[in-house]
Amino acid sequence: MPKIAKRLIVAMTGASGAALGVELLKVMKGFPRWETHLVVSAGAEQTLRHECDLTLQELSLLATHTYDVHDIGAGPASGTFRAEGMVVVPCSMKTTAGIAHGFADNLILRAADVTIKQRRPLVLVTREAPLSPIHLQNMLALAHLGVVILPPVLTFYHQPATIDDMVRMVLGKVLDVFNLELPGFERWGEQ
Repeated sequence: MPKIAKRLIVAMTGASGAALGVELLKVMKGFPRWETHLVVSAGAEQTLRHECDLTLQELSLLATHTYDVHDIGAGPASGTFRAEGMVVVPCSMKTTAGIAHGFADNLILRAADVTIKQRRPLVLVTREAPLSPIHLQNMLALAHLGVVILPPVLTFYHQPATIDDMVRMVLGKVLDVFNLELPGFERWGEQ
């Protein structure tokens, strides 16, 4: 019987930081037993063009499967869709609020809702600064449900020389949630 590939649902929303999502898809290609199932919001499409000079069609080539954000009948909308979990990268405060309040009116929000109800890992790479009390309350509510809130906070102990170094540090932490080791990821005390 052939092994079933592990699936990671990757969603991108309109917050700044599209390079994080692009690089995650590229990195995941290094894990041949994993598939990426991509959902991109309309806002993320705009951010992708502005920050990375990429179209949705070009981005889709990096994913195993791509779904329309409005297709709430797609596989990731169901708890019976086998997935190891989900990453929303970058995650806007609008999406964070929608997930926190169960407002599942698109595939990103529905897939996140299903990920929580099925008790699978959900990682939100939240992007906003400064954070308002509303943002903090929404993230706290999600953290109480077991959602991993992982803002792309800069680290300096690994002496980053480029933006790519900082992006890879964030992605190393994301992949840790799924027990995947990013080649070259520098852990404190293990250099």
